[in-house]
Amino acid sequence: MESQTGARERTFFGHPRGLATLFGTEMWERFSYYGMRAILVLFLTASPARGGMGLPGVTAIGVYGVYIASVYLLALAGGWLSDRVFGARRAVLYGGSVIMAGHVSMAVPSGGGFVWLGLILIALGSGMMKPNISAMVGDLYRHEDDARRDSGYSVFYMGVNVGAFAGIQVVPWLQRGDRWHLAFGAAAVGMAFGLLQYVLGKRHLKGAGEHAEHRLTPEERARFVRVALPSGGAAVAAMVLWAVTGTLNLDRFTIVLTVVSAAVPAAYFAFLFLGSHEITPRERTRLVAYLWLFIAAAIFWMIYDQAGGALTLFAQHQTDLNVLGFEIPAGWVSNVNSLVIIILAPVFAEIWIKAGDRFGTPLKFAAALVLVGLSFVVMALAADAASGGTKVSIMWLISVYLVQTLGELFISPVGLSVTNKLAPQAFVNQMMGVWFLAVALGDSIGGQAYRLTRVVPMPWYFLILAIFAVIAGLVMLACARRLSRLMGD
Repeated sequence: MESQTGARERTFFGHPRGLATLFGTEMWERFSYYGMRAILVLFLTASPARGGMGLPGVTAIGVYGVYIASVYLLALAGGWLSDRVFGARRAVLYGGSVIMAGHVSMAVPSGGGFVWLGLILIALGSGMMKPNISAMVGDLYRHEDDARRDSGYSVFYMGVNVGAFAGIQVVPWLQRGDRWHLAFGAAAVGMAFGLLQYVLGKRHLKGAGEHAEHRLTPEERARFVRVALPSGGAAVAAMVLWAVTGTLNLDRFTIVLTVVSAAVPAAYFAFLFLGSHEITPRERTRLVAYLWLFIAAAIFWMIYDQAGGALTLFAQHQTDLNVLGFEIPAGWVSNVNSLVIIILAPVFAEIWIKAGDRFGTPLKFAAALVLVGLSFVVMALAADAASGGTKVSIMWLISVYLVQTLGELFISPVGLSVTNKLAPQAFVNQMMGVWFLAVALGDSIGGQAYRLTRVVPMPWYFLILAIFAVIAGLVMLACARRLSRLMGD
């Protein structure tokens, strides 16, 4: 995949060679993450006789929502540790190691305690790894106005989806016959390959992520050791104790984490606007625009990430999964998303380069919201067709995923790029964590929104969310020109 573009430097699809290292590392991490995610709700709802956890559907989707939210919620802490303590390069290595330990824990076939412990470790490790590997992609481009930046993030995002596609193919396949822990073990092996790729290829990263950009002063370090470490240690110990004993009420716990998912970004934006003296007036103006983009992203992910929850259960129970005489695993259906992105990500990367500033970020976000809303209009029609008890054609779900994937290409790699661009200089890696807080907020609310199915029919559940997303997209469209001016475009 490498090419020779000149006598002085070898490149990766026309980008710095270090992108190949980050591409491969993220690819394997996403293999482990999406592979496990494709079977998680099915495992949580499967009866103990089948080796599952036996949770009700609403509780399982609530757990799924806050687990996914925790992965992204902890990205803020991971970005802070990178900025102030480790540097992005070491943070990615440490995070990947903890993720692998989490998947190993889930592969232990000895009860729920190891499952909960595994989910906690994966969330902690992902919080350390995700924002920092994304920030390092931006660090490969030395100039803020490098035209290759959006394109580079799109290529990086293609790596995300190559890994996701492979993970969703392999892990549910291994899970057939209720071999849950074999499938979880495959996710651990995938993360091990990612770590190997990272260690072998780190020499190509040049100076990207090598040092903490704003290392703690001796006084701040002493305060961190005295206050933050014991507090964090106590919190982790409490979570591990709960994980091992399984003594906490899951429904209440998911509600608490949903509140936390909303409170953390609210508090952090309040700090950026009111409490920080390291942000210039121009950076603060750009943050106003970014706040609108953040809210739009949270709405998008609230709907989009129901793929592993509500849509997977729909595939399992209300969709005819017989394809050419072969009964495919329910988790495979969502792989339409990864396959389409692998095909279209290079196309969109080229489009963004040619479009330049003519199609700005606010317009892209507006398009994403309208598309994801329309996907749930299709989902409402599918649920209505299945309401009589007849399993519907798999083409309904394929259509939903096709529309959602187009929306994702408008928002996800572009969101990573605009976060890197608009981040205040003193908070670059932390702001990557803030971008993932939008995912956390959307996922946690989406997990709780499924409770609506207790009081409204499924078609109306999908339609309510669809209308909300389309209206949000139209509002973003109306504000696009003003937001572009605030961003400085």
